[in-house]
Amino acid sequence: MKRLEYKKAEAFVFRLWQREVSGDKISAKETETLEKWKIHVEKELDKNQINESKERTLAALEPYFTQPVITDHQIGFKKYIYRAAAVILLLLSLGGIFTYYNFFKPDVYIAESVNRKVYLADGSSVTLFPGAELTVEKSFPAETRIVALKGDAIFSVAKSKIHPFVVEADGFSTKVLGTVFKISQSGNDKAVDLYEGKVAVSSEGVPVYFLKPQQKWTNFGISGTAAVLSVAAVKNSAKKTSALLSLSFNDVSLKEVVEVLQKSHQINIRYPQEVAGKKITADFTGGSSDENIEALAFILGLKVEKEGPIYTLK
Repeated sequence: MKRLEYKKAEAFVFRLWQREVSGDKISAKETETLEKWKIHVEKELDKNQINESKERTLAALEPYFTQPVITDHQIGFKKYIYRAAAVILLLLSLGGIFTYYNFFKPDVYIAESVNRKVYLADGSSVTLFPGAELTVEKSFPAETRIVALKGDAIFSVAKSKIHPFVVEADGFSTKVLGTVFKISQSGNDKAVDLYEGKVAVSSEGVPVYFLKPQQKWTNFGISGTAAVLSVAAVKNSAKKTSALLSLSFNDVSLKEVVEVLQKSHQINIRYPQEVAGKKITADFTGGSSDENIEALAFILGLKVEKEGPIYTLK
């Protein structure tokens, strides 16, 4: 159903009120329109907000319905009151709908098959990649500028020293005061690439990481994992190289820890299979492959033997 503009809908409602008060019948077409509207909005209505709106308005109208009726026209007056009350209830229902859509319902921006640029009220801009979805509350921008993101997007955030900008993504959040960065979400893989300024990236169970330009935060697709990489462009090439700056695990199986260390250091690690499921909680900060494997062996109570790029834990 095509959504009515607010002014048109308002005029339609008051027209119905006039029909009720005068005693005229509501036409079949008007009844059909009301039914279509009801079906259209019921899926998304916030019933708590609408009920609160009804209660507040009815409370304000209560004196008009509780005055004693003492005239000779008692029956006619009651009939008028009942009709007015019925139409007021209709107005409250539709008014709640209009209030919800105009003042409460978040704005949702979706990039279908191509990139979509979204300009926010604070001057920030967001480039959504295909399939991405950005949700912005009606209260934006508030004391803290908060948006929610599904999928991938590049943010260019308007600078503000007193109003942080927070992107709530799937399982992690990125907080900034003004910067340019990219958030990537593909399945369990999460990443934040910083181009300008500074950002703080937080994820449950691991430390908050503060990124500098040309650094990347990632979880390597493993829950409870967080790493910061230094990213540099390869000369005369579109490729980029990365170096591990810090790495944290919180209750992650040894098997997954080894996978991350092997990928990060381009090495091979062998270990007893009976400890593959052992949970590891540890921080590896700026260490070389030798230092990180020694630290892992110490946690497991094992010794390390090295032969070229192959490390064996015994």
